[in-house]
This record gives sequence, structure tokens and C-alpha cells, in this order.
Amino acid sequence: MVKKIEVKGSEITVISKHGQDYISLTDMLKAKDGDFFISDWLRNRNTVEFLGIWETVYNPDFNYGEFAIIKSQAGLNSYKLSVKEWVEKTRAIGLQATAGRYGGTYAHKDIAFEFGMWISAEFKIYLIREFQRLKDEESRVTSLEWSFQRTLAKVNYKIHTNAIKERLIPPRLTQAQTGIIYASEADLLNVALFGVTAAQWRQANPDQSGNMRDAATLEQLVVLSNLESINAVLIHQGLVAPERLAQLNAIAITQMRSLVGISEIKQLSGPKRSR
Repeated sequence: MVKKIEVKGSEITVISKHGQDYISLTDMLKAKDGDFFISDWLRNRNTVEFLGIWETVYNPDFNYGEFAIIKSQAGLNSYKLSVKEWVEKTRAIGLQATAGRYGGTYAHKDIAFEFGMWISAEFKIYLIREFQRLKDEESRVTSLEWSFQRTLAKVNYKIHTNAIKERLIPPRLTQAQTGIIYASEADLLNVALFGVTAAQWRQANPDQSGNMRDAATLEQLVVLSNLESINAVLIHQGLVAPERLAQLNAIAITQMRSLVGISEIKQLSGPKRSR
């Protein structure tokens, strides 16, 4: 997973690997005045000591012998060390050099915060603040997704409740409509619930972004989830498409009449749903 944060006008990439967050030192370096390189930071004895302590705490495979040699040379004018050499010699996990679209040098967030201090104390403070804002946002989204799943489970037990808004109730299909063979099972479900195919919806709504399911209400999405499961059962039973469509349409009408107005659904209808 790749995310972006903005720190003092610089866009910083954050990636997740094995459940840990790594921040791009390459992006962070753009905020430092003058021509500097990550290898300059690695020459510093305090940097090497910090990295060694971090690896000792979190990396059971850390090569202490090679670390001792590097530490003894750190700070000397002739001393040079790249991230690749540091990783290869010590089996370090806190720094990573990657290639590809989001290539560059990445550091575990603990180490990235330390690197931020090398840029400036102010930069480090803003980096920590923006990173925490990112994690708070991720936590909020996770909480909303959990709440939706929990609510979905609850409302299925309330399917017999009667609180009706006629504008959301699917139209009862005619015999001619149910006799049409649809190109996909997705469109069959669309017709059962919305009364139109995806192409028909796009033609009727040329100014709308996304598709008909993006524009659906939470009540409709709950029913759509149920219809997908029921359709799978009907297919297994060997029912042909017209018969399944007629049954799914009747179920959609019944469930929408029951679902509209349930308080748990209304509580989740505020923020935009992401799928």
C-alpha cells in the first residue's frame, strides 16, 4: 500500500511492508537545502550508533560483527557507506533501497523521524504530525468499514420491519422484461433492483460520474449484497435467467420496503462510501 503525505511543501511517500510503515528518505531529502546525499547521513557516527541500536532491538538476524567494523570506521574522512552496503553487510531491516515506480531509499518510521532531525528540527515535528494525521485517517476509515459490516449483519435480522419510502422501492418487472436474456449476472441483478441495466443507467445519467452502484443508497447496497447470495443459490438450483430475475425482483421489492428507515442504516449514510 502506497500513501502520500505533504510536509513543509514536500510530498513524501509512505509504503507498508509486512505490517510496518516505511517513509521515503529520498523524498524527504528534497526538503534539505544544498547538495546532500543519504550516504552523507550514513557517514555520521551518531547515525550508525542509532541504526545499530534500532536493529539490535527489532532485528534478531542483525550482524553485530559487521556492525562493529562499520562503527569503528564511522566519522573518518575516508569512510563511505551506501544503504545497499549497510543492508548487505549487516542484514539490516530498518533501511531499504527499492526500485520501480516508487523507488528510492525507505526507512522504518522510527528511523525516518531521526532522519527528519538531520534535515531540520522543524521538519521532523511536521513530519511526525502529518504521519500521525495519516494514521488517524486510516483508523477512521477502518472503523467506518467495521461499522458498516456490523450494521449489515444486524439489519439482515430486521428485514421484516416496515418503514417505506416508495421512491426507493424497485419497480415490478413486466413479463417482457423478465424474458430478456441479459449479457451478465451483474446486469441481471441491476435490473432486479434498479429496473435498468448499467448501460441504460449511463445513457439516462450522462453527467453522473461512476456507475449506478456508486450512486446507490446504503439500503440498496444492503439488498444488492443479499441478492448476490440468493442468485448464487438459484443458479445452483438450476433456474434459468428469466425465472431467477422474477424471483430476485420480488425479493428486492420486499426487502427494500423493509429496510428503508432502519436507524442503523441512517447512521451510516453520512460519509461517502468507498468501495
